[in-house]
Amino acid sequence: MKTKFSKRIELALADSQLRMNFRGAMDFLRNKRQLAFNDVEEWQALRKKGAAIRQDAIQRLPELLTQLEHQCQQNGIQVHWAEDGNEANKIILNIAQQHNAKQVIKGKSMATEEIELNDFLEKHEIDCIESDMGEYIVQLDNEKPSHIIMPAIHKNTAQITDLFEKKLGISTPSGDVDALIGVGRRILRERFEHADIGISGVNFAIADTGTLCLVENEGNGRLSTTAPPVHIALMGIEKVIPNIQVLPTLQRLLTRSATGQHITSYLNLISSPRKKGELDGPKEVHLVLLDNGRANISQDEKLQSTLACIRCGACMNHCPVYTRIGGHAYGSTYPGPIGQVVMPQIKGFKQEGELLDACSLNGACGEACPVEIDLPELIRTLRHRKQESSSTCWSKEVFIWFVWTKIHLHPWLYRQATLLMAVFRTLNLNYPKGWTRTRTMPKAAKMSLHRQVRERSKTKKKKENE
Repeated sequence: MKTKFSKRIELALADSQLRMNFRGAMDFLRNKRQLAFNDVEEWQALRKKGAAIRQDAIQRLPELLTQLEHQCQQNGIQVHWAEDGNEANKIILNIAQQHNAKQVIKGKSMATEEIELNDFLEKHEIDCIESDMGEYIVQLDNEKPSHIIMPAIHKNTAQITDLFEKKLGISTPSGDVDALIGVGRRILRERFEHADIGISGVNFAIADTGTLCLVENEGNGRLSTTAPPVHIALMGIEKVIPNIQVLPTLQRLLTRSATGQHITSYLNLISSPRKKGELDGPKEVHLVLLDNGRANISQDEKLQSTLACIRCGACMNHCPVYTRIGGHAYGSTYPGPIGQVVMPQIKGFKQEGELLDACSLNGACGEACPVEIDLPELIRTLRHRKQESSSTCWSKEVFIWFVWTKIHLHPWLYRQATLLMAVFRTLNLNYPKGWTRTRTMPKAAKMSLHRQVRERSKTKKKKENE
């Protein structure tokens, strides 16, 4: 029986336009990144430095978070702690209701996607619109982001043109990117002006100054955090860093790895609400610190490097599986290699464990990671744990490996098994179907290696006796 995941994969593979869109986009992004890191020695040195910074932050997570909370409060930022997505949604809803908010403008944030904030606010009659162009496009088409950096990368300009005409009734010349951006800008500018609350994510939070760092290219993040009277920032607890001195290293790694840029268009540093005498900025700033399983991950020595991720998307851009099926096939908030590592840890093997099967362990994601996360090893570890967690159930896979183990532990069983394989080598087996659907099942040799050696030994002795 096919799972929902396998059905989504088949649909993606059958969509030639989707595969063409992703092929072109991934090639473009990889080439830009290669040009940005054309000095191999500089790349390796920067990578090691970034990895050390992130690993240090993970090791000191409780200390840094406490420092961040204290400093933010000193600056006038209100700090809230959320154990899971449900609690984070309730905190944000409570703030919105306190201000009688009906319209929310949101900057790009994968953390809000993780907790499904848009749907939650909509159920409580609060209109939440995405201000990032890519996020706005997928929201308009009732989709989820297909990439953590470029949400609408699965669509080409012709498809976006048709979408705007269908949903907004606005026609633009086909393939005119500037015209499409102009449409989005006109609609979103009005939303910025009338929004009651602005919501954003956080790329990094500096512990010793209580500063929130937002990286962007469109300027929508800056408008989302300054135009509305209230700003709410949602941040996974792993995003904390010790001081501003380490920010340039992480910034260079993030922008070059994500889009091939040496520097991003906008770097927003938010340390407080609007102060007396200042002309702009929100009157209130709230920081919601989201755990959602991250604290447990930080305590796991084998998996804690998961939290080092800076959300650049490079692992996806270099993954041959992601390139062929796209982000929506995964059916999860975080797709690609990082999604295979994050989602089973957040939501469990029962709900997201199948994602671990969408990996050939080719190692490209690990080589591309700018902070040296060994993603293939993390995937192997999670596969092993998934297997251990289901070992009490006698599934086909568990039974096959049980028989395989017994055969290889007992020489006489092994000899009998190889003999049977040789006898029945001409049978046309179509199992396992997941393998034989795309591969030819190998046939056993007419004679096992052990038997061949014995036969040669007998022949040699016979010749010697003669």
